Amino acid sequence: MGQGATRPETPTDRRERELLEADLESSPVRGTPLRRRLRNFRPDSESAVRALSGPTVWMRRLRAIEDAVEQHERQLGAAWSALAEELEEPEAFAAAWSELVGRWSFAEVNKLIERHNRNFPAEARLAMDPRTRDFVRVNGRPYLREPLDSDWILGRFPPDRDAALAA
Repeated sequence: MGQGATRPETPTDRRERELLEADLESSPVRGTPLRRRLRNFRPDSESAVRALSGPTVWMRRLRAIEDAVEQHERQLGAAWSALAEELEEPEAFAAAWSELVGRWSFAEVNKLIERHNRNFPAEARLAMDPRTRDFVRVNGRPYLREPLDSDWILGRFPPDRDAALAA
């Protein structure tokens, strides 16, 4: 992707966007400006030198994980739709889809996720939260990534022929 290009919206992105839009509708602070929160931030020479070497190992690994997940979503979406068009009986579709889901391999992306979960706190110099005695959250979420499996697939692409045809 070139600079300024955006990636296509995935089903997960669409669900998150719809949930955020619904939350915004009922938000009591909607339309009011946020107060500015100034940070005591001073760039130091160490961070400037690190920035010269480009994206760090953990940044490249997270991008590889995101790209792999998107590729799996595209491939699964195409297989889901193709199977729904091929098989007319909902029971036959559900059985064939469950079989395909059981055979689907996430080995490569799960290796990356396992490496991320093990190394990210040290590589990113993640601070510790003294109250929880755990690493601080990143953008409000834990840094750990869940490995992908058949439940992950079925959560996005259920064994429902009508849903597959509608997608």
